[in-house]
Amino acid sequence: MEIATPAPTATRGNSLPAFLWRSLLLLSAAVIAVPILVIVASLLGPYSDAWRHLLDTVLWDYIGNSLLLMLGVGGGTLLLGVSAAWLTAMCDFPGRRFFSWALLLPMAMPAYIIAYTYTGMLDYAGPVQSLLRDSFGWGFDDYWFPQIRSLGGAICMLSLVLYPYVYLLVRVAFLEQSTAVLEASRNLGKTPWQTLFLVALPLARPAIAAGVSLALMETLADYGTVAYFGVSAFTTGIFRTWYGLGELQTAAQLAAFLLLFVFTLFILEKRSRARLRFHKSSARSFPARIPLRGWRAAASFGTALGILTAGFLLPAAQLGVWAAGNHAGVLDSAFLQLVGNSFLLAAIASLCCLLLALLLGYGRRLYPGRAETIATRIAGMGYAVPGTVIAVGVLIPFAWIDNSIDSWLRQQFGMSSGLLLSGTLAALVFAYVVRFLAVSLQTVEAGLARIRPGIDESARSLGHSPLGVLRRIHLPMLRGTLLTALLLVFVDVLKELPTTLILRPFNFSTLAVRAHELASDERLADAALPAIAIVLIGLLPVILMNRSMPREQEHA
Repeated sequence: MEIATPAPTATRGNSLPAFLWRSLLLLSAAVIAVPILVIVASLLGPYSDAWRHLLDTVLWDYIGNSLLLMLGVGGGTLLLGVSAAWLTAMCDFPGRRFFSWALLLPMAMPAYIIAYTYTGMLDYAGPVQSLLRDSFGWGFDDYWFPQIRSLGGAICMLSLVLYPYVYLLVRVAFLEQSTAVLEASRNLGKTPWQTLFLVALPLARPAIAAGVSLALMETLADYGTVAYFGVSAFTTGIFRTWYGLGELQTAAQLAAFLLLFVFTLFILEKRSRARLRFHKSSARSFPARIPLRGWRAAASFGTALGILTAGFLLPAAQLGVWAAGNHAGVLDSAFLQLVGNSFLLAAIASLCCLLLALLLGYGRRLYPGRAETIATRIAGMGYAVPGTVIAVGVLIPFAWIDNSIDSWLRQQFGMSSGLLLSGTLAALVFAYVVRFLAVSLQTVEAGLARIRPGIDESARSLGHSPLGVLRRIHLPMLRGTLLTALLLVFVDVLKELPTTLILRPFNFSTLAVRAHELASDERLADAALPAIAIVLIGLLPVILMNRSMPREQEHA
């Protein structure tokens, strides 16, 4: 039986190292929080005529469409995620093992890519409608077909790629529910459906709320899908205000209103996750799965296959067909330059996130005080904030610094410094770090939590400094965890679109930006190669998550 030991703390003889560790931790968290604080502070600034124009014309459309998106995607991810989780965790049917991990694959498909793909397939000139017209001899006005480029289409696309957030958490919750409770429900005469709605779902409510909240955060952060489908949402409004009206301050104020939605979901998700611990079974026994035979087994197989096909197999196959037919004109030196730019940015940003996560995570382990804990949590809030908001929050202080330096040099030496920070890779990498630090931080903290504090105390008693303990003991033990954190951020940066669009240097592009530009120009087949490259690399975190999923006991 393990005995809990207190977290390692610095000794009195190490007052300077303690001061340095705490100062670096607090300073890092303060710098990371600057973009969000700048956005919030914009609400206190003056409101221009452009803001009043937005208020009189499109602001309520942004609010209404964002709410409808949240409502639709929330319902869609709830239905798909819970259904898939129940089938793979609680039922036994042919193909269940395969679907238990394959249903995570849509996470590798960014929403804007699946939107381009389905548009190419379902538009008037696409293969589906062309086949219908050729088969039945229909003309333009002879039939009705659902419009993919619409609010409903955006809801469908986002639901197909975001339901794994719900599926992953709810499946784990189902697997960790008490066998005795579920068996008692069945012994009392309840059918499997009644057991699902009366017992399993109420017990899994925190996991459901957490999964849906995460999916809705991604919905609010999406730009590529809503922009391509012409849906007026907050993210598209921020772009139009900045690029169309040239109003950076107004764009920041619009981003601040978006933060109200985000922080509401953030608080809901945190509260739901905090309650998860109270519903876990102390025993590692999994509930007996319900054997399905006949038409029930066929229906379950068809449901799981339909979700997987719509969310991954069909769009991936279409991208493969387009890429195979158009690679000759696209696979050139310019494409290789895009790959190099994307990998360079992702490598630099993921390495910065990893180093900063180590500083924050290990600093909090050394000094688990209230201030350090709050600072670490603030530093990890960026993942809940949309990329457009962070980009605007980075652009404002960086532009102010550039203008201040330029003005001083003009006054003192009669020369101009130009753009030193804004419009450079430094600004873009900093925005990535703010956005994705939480991914590395959570992974590193989880790895550190698995190392017993007694190991630190033993090493410190042998005369090693905190930095020596980290270098000699923790880093070798965390090698796999650090690689996971690095890969997760690498793939997230590679897929990020709105932050890159706003902050990228002139004439600098990435795979995500190029796919968006080509699709916006209706060159969907040409966009397939950069899109499929992103999807293939996006499979890495899916593989990592599949390895981390709980292994089920084999039972009848």
